[in-house]
Amino acid sequence: MAVSERSTRCALVTGAGRRLGRETALALAKAGWDVAVHFNRSVEGAHATVAECQALGVRSAAFAADLADEAAANALLPTITQALGPVDAVVNSASLFEHDSAESFSYALMEKHWRSNTAAPIALARALHQHIRQRRDSGEAVAEGVVVNLLDQKLWNQNPDFMSYTLSKAALEAAGTMLALALAPLVRVVGVAPGLTLTSHMLSDERFAQLHQLSPLGRSSSPGDVAATVHFALENRSITGTTLLVDGGQHLQRFERDFSLM
Repeated sequence: MAVSERSTRCALVTGAGRRLGRETALALAKAGWDVAVHFNRSVEGAHATVAECQALGVRSAAFAADLADEAAANALLPTITQALGPVDAVVNSASLFEHDSAESFSYALMEKHWRSNTAAPIALARALHQHIRQRRDSGEAVAEGVVVNLLDQKLWNQNPDFMSYTLSKAALEAAGTMLALALAPLVRVVGVAPGLTLTSHMLSDERFAQLHQLSPLGRSSSPGDVAATVHFALENRSITGTTLLVDGGQHLQRFERDFSLM
């Protein structure tokens, strides 16, 4: 039994209206998890994700929150439990990714990344721990929780680009160790660090395909690879306080610049 004795478990996936959040939400729905789909601005995408999850036979609903706002982040999990019932997992996929460097670094942009990429996942982990403890206190003896934080292989292969983003993810990786200790034994905390997985407006499809092959395995991660690893982390009750790198070995190679700027 992975997380609780209930026949269906529920996961909150942040940023599930698009990109890796969406892929993860659908993978969990296929595995039988109910899914709380968080979104900020991706309204249409979030509702499309909900519809696809429901078509797979699970319960799903969309929940809006600006995770950079402390009150909104703290209110998100209680809002979900009122609508869907007990929550067993939080997947922190939502992430801000804006470019800066040592020369353009500013307190304002650093704080913006820190709020979205570091503070919000910590707040949601704390909220899940409080929720699991309340369930234990109410007599649900086997209630357990798990938090998965989406990180980045560049933490193990640094370059000078995207300084505030990288620092915010490095802080989250460090917080994962601290939270794994602080929230045990009720909640596990696991990091998942993809390599280059999806293209962006900064890369052409052709360039993305070329860069995706730059790894010891000749391929980086796919969205399916990342989603499958998240699911594995949710199900394996022995994993906590560590990070699973899913990047085809890209973290083993030295890159002078971020992929987006190569």
